[in-house]
Amino acid sequence: MMEGSESSEASAKWLDAHYDPVANLYTFSSCVALADLHGDGENKLIVGDLGTGLSAVQLKVYRGTTMLSENTLIDVPTGVVAFLMDTNEPRTPAVAVASGPYIYIYKNLRPYFKFTLPPLGVNPLEQDVWHQVKEDKIDHLTVKEMLESFRDQGDMPLSARSLRYLMLEPHEMEAFINVHKMQTIKRQTVITCIATLNKNMADEDAVGCLVIGTENMEVCILDPEAFTIQAKVNLPSVAVFLDVTGQFDVEFRIVVACRNGNVYIVRRDSKRPKQCIELNSQPAGLVRLNKTIVLGCGKEMLHAYTQKGKKLWTVQLSAPITTMGLMDHKAKGFQALLVALANSEVHLYREKILVNVIQTQDVVTSLCFGRYGREDGTLIMTTKGGGLIIKILKRTAVFEDKDTSPGPPLAQSIKLSIPKKTKLYVDQTLRERENAVAMHRAFQMDLYRLRLSAAREYARALEASMGPVSADLQEPLKMNAVVQGIGPVFKLTLNIQNTSATRPAINLHLSFLFDENLYSIKRAFFKVPMLVPGLTYPIVTFVQSLSDRGVSDTIKVFVLAMGHSAPILTAHIHMPVSEGSVLA
Repeated sequence: MMEGSESSEASAKWLDAHYDPVANLYTFSSCVALADLHGDGENKLIVGDLGTGLSAVQLKVYRGTTMLSENTLIDVPTGVVAFLMDTNEPRTPAVAVASGPYIYIYKNLRPYFKFTLPPLGVNPLEQDVWHQVKEDKIDHLTVKEMLESFRDQGDMPLSARSLRYLMLEPHEMEAFINVHKMQTIKRQTVITCIATLNKNMADEDAVGCLVIGTENMEVCILDPEAFTIQAKVNLPSVAVFLDVTGQFDVEFRIVVACRNGNVYIVRRDSKRPKQCIELNSQPAGLVRLNKTIVLGCGKEMLHAYTQKGKKLWTVQLSAPITTMGLMDHKAKGFQALLVALANSEVHLYREKILVNVIQTQDVVTSLCFGRYGREDGTLIMTTKGGGLIIKILKRTAVFEDKDTSPGPPLAQSIKLSIPKKTKLYVDQTLRERENAVAMHRAFQMDLYRLRLSAAREYARALEASMGPVSADLQEPLKMNAVVQGIGPVFKLTLNIQNTSATRPAINLHLSFLFDENLYSIKRAFFKVPMLVPGLTYPIVTFVQSLSDRGVSDTIKVFVLAMGHSAPILTAHIHMPVSEGSVLA
């Protein structure tokens, strides 16, 4: 019933525009974008298809439900974004595809420019080894030993050629050397994530810069005209998710989720990133809702933070997160969080409230919400099996802020409107200032009385031997009682211990005082054996409850010494209420 109601509720808000289970689209949310590529007012769908190994890696563009064009890519893409490079008319955006160490720029769906990340420095020792290989001075086994020692030292990472060489079997090394020994060795990094940053205006059609995260733990900002690196910031770890706000020439903020489970903030004038959030697992997604940063974690959790790193709320999910996205419906002024789960569901959250659940035919691997064609509220999803799902938000759809997830009610998180300083608070403050000396003296008097009362009660307990520990230095004893059973017969065990260091305790007796109308004790008097110092002696008897009214009383236990009228110590046992007899 619950699943049926959720699916009917989702269908009441979404129109099933298109579903193609064999579209052969294998991609992630970072490789999907929407843009008006031809300036005709219709947004196209741009997809960086990862391929399956058998099919090629391609950049595909869809208009409606048909494929408009496709371009073959050399390597697997890590991100696809659309941005404006200039102010020329018509304002048609370019497409940037990050793949390996390159960024491929397409204009009018044709290759336009290729940007290459600058090469990294090569370990001089590694370079010397390959120079000796080129001159045939060392054999392949010696090369392996030397490269392994350089890798273990960790002074500088090895190049891709050396790492590939160390993975080979011994019989494959000589052929690998013959192929590559004449080539120049170089070390190249790769791009892990990509985003866009407006250059000097906040408009939607403003010129944008590319922001990239690299495998060598850097965030770089590229100029949109010359494609040179304008700014670079080193990170403590590799960036996996980026979120960018602001303008490059004015002020900007880059939120970076890294592979070490930490989130950093990069600002315009900061030379080093500021750590603001430390997660307890790997990040699975990063989405910014206004000024709230929402992070998905590998432990099926959603965490929300402020921009300064203060945690706002946490939501426990029903399945692992596959991808996350932002639902920004500008026509209705509605922002929400889209979370795709491994149980073939897409959850829609507004703040921490689950407002909608979409059931899909397969596990969703990428999400993209925005204007597609001429329809503003379009949700585009690709599935694990390569399917394409397009849903359109109904114009009459209303998302109610009612919490459908289990947990505390929504009213619990609403702050009470309590005034900061009431008239009573001000009056009390004035009274404390005027009568500070008298109030302090009254407090000191009450404290002295409390200490005197406690000392009197303690002295009375020592004189009457009412405590479970003996105050007599001649007979230092300690006793505790254990009651077992549910009634009407209880087992009463008394554990007596002689706490003296050397002297044994002899000629002791044990007696019980109780209400004979309520209880009957099988043996109410014991002659205690000699107590050896340090050992615990259990004395067991049975107590029977005589009343069936559900009442209980206290049984007093006295330890007596021969020739003394006052007990050495006393124990008060509060008996439990008897459950009554159980008839067979």
